[in-house]
Amino acid sequence: MPTLTGLDVLLQDKLSLLKNKRVALITNPTGVTRELRSNIDALRAAGANLVALYSPEHGIAASAGAGENVESGIDARTGLPVYSLYGNIRKPTAEMLVNVDALLFDLQDVGARFYTYTATLGLALEACAENRVPLIVLDRPNPINGATIEGPVLDPALQTFVGYGAIPVRYALTLGELARFYNQTNRAELRVIEMRRWTRGMWYDETKLSFVPPSPNMPHLSTAIVYPGMCLLEGTNFSVGRGTALPFEIFGAPFVDGSALAEELNAQKIDGARFRPAAFTPSASKYANENCFGAQIHVTDRDALRPVTMALEIIAALKRIYSAQFEWNARGFDRLMGDARVREWIDRGEKINVSQWTVGHNEFRKKRAACLLYAE
Repeated sequence: MPTLTGLDVLLQDKLSLLKNKRVALITNPTGVTRELRSNIDALRAAGANLVALYSPEHGIAASAGAGENVESGIDARTGLPVYSLYGNIRKPTAEMLVNVDALLFDLQDVGARFYTYTATLGLALEACAENRVPLIVLDRPNPINGATIEGPVLDPALQTFVGYGAIPVRYALTLGELARFYNQTNRAELRVIEMRRWTRGMWYDETKLSFVPPSPNMPHLSTAIVYPGMCLLEGTNFSVGRGTALPFEIFGAPFVDGSALAEELNAQKIDGARFRPAAFTPSASKYANENCFGAQIHVTDRDALRPVTMALEIIAALKRIYSAQFEWNARGFDRLMGDARVREWIDRGEKINVSQWTVGHNEFRKKRAACLLYAE
């Protein structure tokens, strides 16, 4: 039996929560039933009074590029207003919420702190608390499981839209649980419609739900598995494969020797991964339309893999081998990493000291425990 998402549970037996209410919805194409019916269509067919839509990064159709401003407008199919939360405004305003009795949140996340849907959730909670509008999160699986925590807890000095809240890179919560975590300080009127038949150790393909890409460069579960680490390469001058069929699974640059790089990385015996020489020509982003060389990641054991640690080993190797060509986007890397010391360790050629994050993990686990909704 497949996992039932919060949307499916709401439609099955929780619709009374929306009775006689003007309802708004934060969503994109990932907001579907188990039969892949749009939440917009399903809610309207069930009698919900939808009055507005809100779109996160990439827009209501999840088609805009990374970092591309999204304009507000009118949904052509329904005639509903669509308020962009990824443009000049990223937090719902009082004007947007004035005629709203309940705000629904239904997005598929990927389980990494810097994937911006987590910030959209946090800012929605802030807005709902300030405007006394209830927030109802229709929960969905953490696709890379809800058990494995990895990476530093965000340094508050580095908080941005790609780093919202004191959570690790890989925080092992569903968005419903994350809303509960954020709401320890926001204190909005929050309700989470829990999933059924989901447990913490499950990967997305074990839910028997279809994977709908949450953004243009997140096409597959295999992308999400490596993303919490490989996104860190965006803070360097190396391509992460944006504009190819394998974003975040291939990486390199025009000046890389792919065979030598793959050999070097395989010699490090990184748990859960092997590397193969790869050549690619991105159609967009770094080195667009240039021939690039590097490596492709082949995940051999996703349970053993620690993508953040893997990516830091990759970055350290690139810095060591290509010291003359290597460049940091220091501010960008630090904001993604959430800990400015890491870049300094790599610059000094030191071993990445992941044990220094243990204290932060322990504190996070204590705060996280009260927010968990699902069994191991």
